[in-house]
Amino acid sequence: MNVKALTLLCWLPMSALAQGFAGLGTQADGFSVPQPNPTFSFPADHGAHNDYRIEWWYLTANLESADGTPYGLQWTLFRSALAPEAGDGWTAPQLWMGHAAVTTSTDHYVSERLARGGIGQAGVKADPFDAWIDDWSLSGDWNTLRMTASGSEFAYDMDLTAQGPLIFHGAEGYSVKSAAGQASYYYSQPLFEIAGTLRLPEGDVAVTGNAWLDREWSSQPLADNQTGWDWFSLSFDDGDKLMGFRLQQTDGAHFTSATWIDADGTTTPFSDGALTAIPLATNDADVPIRWNVTLPSKGVDVTVSAINNDAWMATSVPYWEGPVTVTGTHTGVGYLEMTGYE
Repeated sequence: MNVKALTLLCWLPMSALAQGFAGLGTQADGFSVPQPNPTFSFPADHGAHNDYRIEWWYLTANLESADGTPYGLQWTLFRSALAPEAGDGWTAPQLWMGHAAVTTSTDHYVSERLARGGIGQAGVKADPFDAWIDDWSLSGDWNTLRMTASGSEFAYDMDLTAQGPLIFHGAEGYSVKSAAGQASYYYSQPLFEIAGTLRLPEGDVAVTGNAWLDREWSSQPLADNQTGWDWFSLSFDDGDKLMGFRLQQTDGAHFTSATWIDADGTTTPFSDGALTAIPLATNDADVPIRWNVTLPSKGVDVTVSAINNDAWMATSVPYWEGPVTVTGTHTGVGYLEMTGYE
């Protein structure tokens, strides 16, 4: 058994390995389950929800240098619980995984950190907000944040300032993921301005741009017949935004959901079938890197294209994640995440 396989076995319960991407389609006996009509409480809900099995703090950013060169950036902290029971120190059931990446048109730099809960190596505090794993951190008050991460070939230090309200997906934050009713609690801050320094092999690069921070937690976010997802966060030049995802099923069908975000932060949710996402081209590994995305009720018919076709996250749980450009009825930039591909 190789090291990556051993790490994956430590990260996931044994029963999870065959059911859906990263085992997210397995039953979650004993854990709390999202319910309709949620009531959120802030800042508490920015913190960890240990009674749910899976949770993440997920930030992506579209950046430019002074000469207009595009870059992408990712900072993610995942929490996974081995069991619903509490514990202290090494007996705590929480596992933590951090992913950081910087993407250019020619390179994709990736780093990963793994940690056990209960020993201070990783965690999230709500007030004041502080998410960390080893020396990576995302901290502040959610209106202003500072973010750091590093790998063997890159590092970054970024400041973020929110320019609008939190966005709640689905039915006021209750995001349905399947016809069988699997769901998560899901909200975002997609209206960050971001600025800072990328440290790359060719030297330091000062960058500015826009960032999108997702918060999501659940215990069984996928049905047992769903194998992964294609997720789009698109920021249009006129200030409007679109979040949409397509969940892949073993029968070849798909379950979709979307949130339209007006420039002022007003949202319109769309349930299954309103959004379409059709692959137009794949890379050498047969992963889609150009898509046609449509949302007819908002007049959206766009082509979404990766700026780097090989933005593969070669991490313990592998997936594709990278910045994209948008052309067609709307123009802009965004991010694309695809799981369930090998």
